Amino acid sequence: MKRFIPLLAVTVMSFFLADIAPASADSMTWNIRNEHPNAIALEFYSVDGNTAWPGDGEVFLLEDEDDHAFPLQCEAGETICYGAWVRGDSSQYWGAGKGGDQACEECCYVCDGGESPLIVISE
Repeated sequence: MKRFIPLLAVTVMSFFLADIAPASADSMTWNIRNEHPNAIALEFYSVDGNTAWPGDGEVFLLEDEDDHAFPLQCEAGETICYGAWVRGDSSQYWGAGKGGDQACEECCYVCDGGESPLIVISE
């Protein structure tokens, strides 16, 4: 009986802890090319509104026509959208725009360990 009680306690605790496990981390890679004549500011936004990449008021800056890969650490199943705009002129934008406030079609993908198709930003 002395061995049974600790075993029962461990079993019960593991049952309850399984329900409060943290969300699983994953990643995804965004592939983007700037073919616009101006430098483009770029940010990624979680649809839940709580996360942005790179975050902390920073942006990725695309100043050339190379293909760029942006690997993001995210939660599995999280929907992420890109927002891009001409540096210094957020009235010309692509995807969700500056701050992620614009409606967009086909600018969001689910974090699932995969990658986006190549997104080309042009005039």
